[in-house]
Amino acid sequence: MSLALLTGTALTAPLVLSAPAAAAGDAAEPYTVTALKVTMRAGDRLCAVDADLYRPTGVNAAHPAPAVLTTNGFGGSKADGSTNATARAFADRGYVALAYSGLGFGKTGCPISLDDPQIDGKAASQLIDLLAGTRTADDGTRIDFVAKDRPGDPRVGMIGGSYGGAIQMATAAVDHRVDALVPLITWNDLSYSLDPNNAARANGVSGPVPGAYKYQWTNGFFLIGEAQGLLHPGLDSSRAGGAWCLHFVAPACRTKRLLDSRAYPADETRTMLAYARSVSPVSYLKSVKAPTLLVQGQADTLFNLNEAAATYRTLAAQGTPVKMIWQSWGHSGGMKDPAPGELDLGKGNLDTSYVGRRILAWFDRYLRHRTATSTGPAFAYYRDWVSSGPTYASSSDFPAGDDRRLYLSGDGKLVDDRAKVARGSRDYRNLRVPTSHSENSLSGMLGLPDPEPYDIKGTYLDWTSEPVTGGPLDVVGAPKLTLKVVSPQAEQVQNSRDAADKLVLFAKLYDVAPDGHKTLVHRLVAPARVPDVTRKFTVELPGIVHRYQPGHRLRLVIAASDSAYVGNRGVKRVTVTSAPGDAGVLELPVTQGAVPLRADGCRDGGGRAT
Repeated sequence: MSLALLTGTALTAPLVLSAPAAAAGDAAEPYTVTALKVTMRAGDRLCAVDADLYRPTGVNAAHPAPAVLTTNGFGGSKADGSTNATARAFADRGYVALAYSGLGFGKTGCPISLDDPQIDGKAASQLIDLLAGTRTADDGTRIDFVAKDRPGDPRVGMIGGSYGGAIQMATAAVDHRVDALVPLITWNDLSYSLDPNNAARANGVSGPVPGAYKYQWTNGFFLIGEAQGLLHPGLDSSRAGGAWCLHFVAPACRTKRLLDSRAYPADETRTMLAYARSVSPVSYLKSVKAPTLLVQGQADTLFNLNEAAATYRTLAAQGTPVKMIWQSWGHSGGMKDPAPGELDLGKGNLDTSYVGRRILAWFDRYLRHRTATSTGPAFAYYRDWVSSGPTYASSSDFPAGDDRRLYLSGDGKLVDDRAKVARGSRDYRNLRVPTSHSENSLSGMLGLPDPEPYDIKGTYLDWTSEPVTGGPLDVVGAPKLTLKVVSPQAEQVQNSRDAADKLVLFAKLYDVAPDGHKTLVHRLVAPARVPDVTRKFTVELPGIVHRYQPGHRLRLVIAASDSAYVGNRGVKRVTVTSAPGDAGVLELPVTQGAVPLRADGCRDGGGRAT
């Protein structure tokens, strides 16, 4: 597709963009693209935002169209394949599209500020002013062809993935002119994303106790941010950060320094958690009123499904229109193409993918105000075991299905009845080096091989179920483990003012085939820093969509360490004791299989295919 580029020129009076006249006999281009620079105040700095404006042919002041605002994922720019293709896809469908390089990326100035609503969000709000025609670009360009709900209020939606997902909620929190959001594979709480503790969840996905530093993912993105000077030489001075942390705002640098120290002194940790949450949706979702279609990836160890679920619950509880899709792809396995039929942002296949059609319907309803347009079910999820027919199932509620309880028996079995629990105690201890492996977090992005997950004997405990019978068992959601452990070494430092002294363990679920081959679903694990080792605690594992086929077994593992995380300080022995009246409990969210009756006597079906 050829693109007609309009080059803006600096004028003493604002330039109002007009549609170019097509030569006689020539086919009109579907849209034109104009490069713009918009200098604005972002936080305490002035910085120039680099943007491209996509204008469909025939759209003008007399025939305005709604707008779609999009920006890049971390390390990208407006020229990225996905950002560029997204803008083109919507311009092809008659939307005005504005694609821009986020603060600190591409040719846009200012340091990286992690989608802070008071910096990145307010910068995006000024781009909405540009779409409203109430401000001009640096060359005097004024836009007068975006549909408006009222003067100064353009009809605008936002779409983007990962870093380009959180910016949408940051923008909508500070600017209620945003009419619709489609955040893909993004976070709820960065303090959980980078330092997860799946125990004692209190707000969103996280709680008051820091978790296990996810150092591989964090270091990878930090290096990408610091490399911006090499990737984009000649950056303006507004991009400069600190002395050792060159391209990030100072609070982000301090957070990284604390995580690297592998210590959690009380005062510094409170400051770190407060900052990470202040730039995360968990802290400002109460101000987000724009209808939101959340799309999260099942293959994602960076921002797992629990993050979208937490955002969904908050928005739904406060009455913000919200729906959620769990698609197949996320950040993990980065070099792989999406599964056949799945949305591919780089190809812009909106019409031919389930998720793409849902996105088009969302914008059709909320940007074009076509009230008869169906926006689909409240919750939909991709099923990788379906080879023909609809690959998505749906539910009118979230969560879908019911809980099935399994009990941790003293003989290493997972049993479905407390009466079957055998008395017994088993223990493990950690070494000073990682003895379990789930993933090399960046292997997919770098195209490198990654060894199969493993656990070294003596450094983990496991419990295995009987084979699944009577049909498949479909688990859709976040399993939960309630457990009591004994750890004398952890008890001795229970009251330490450094949370790094607390016990850390890693919970995970395997699928064991009849031939004994083990699969760790999407290589997901649940790090848990136990708040109080003298009490029972609950660990919420990352959400999964997985079918246990007949003949397969479920295996729960509690490991002492994981190679992708920073684990225990010092060697700590852990004992788990089971008895019929006092055993650990694993709760599985099941949509199909042997599901016990709920308290109200109802069963839930297997989800309607979509």
